[in-house]
Amino acid sequence: MYKKILAPVDGSELSECSLAHVKAITSGCKVPQVVLLRVIEPLEHSGMIDSNINKMYVKMLKEVEVKIEDDLAKLADSLNSEGIATQTAIARGVAANEILDYASKNNVDLIIMSTHGRSGIVRWALGSVADKVLQYSQVPVLIAAPKSCRID
Repeated sequence: MYKKILAPVDGSELSECSLAHVKAITSGCKVPQVVLLRVIEPLEHSGMIDSNINKMYVKMLKEVEVKIEDDLAKLADSLNSEGIATQTAIARGVAANEILDYASKNNVDLIIMSTHGRSGIVRWALGSVADKVLQYSQVPVLIAAPKSCRID
């Protein structure tokens, strides 16, 4: 049924709890491919930034990307060691848009992701990537809620 699962992660422990669901579905459905996706969201800034600050920002962004690549590789190695064929991908842009775009362009059959479970003013201010993906996805989406990730 599923040939490719997309598992967006954001570097938080909570986002990685969805990987337990990825493992279960991959095993039970014999899914041949999993893609771990990390989206790097741009910082908003005006065009009036000093060129020295811009150079520092570009350098810092490259360092962050190296760290993200390393973190993704470790997650992928962990899944690969369990017999789950896993690739990694990095996208740049607005998280929900990039997740949906990746799924659309890469023949993804299922998206499995966590939600941070924010509510109230924090949710209003930050939005919900999971909600946006769930609302606009053309493929099924499994959302792991924070309570399903906690070990009591």
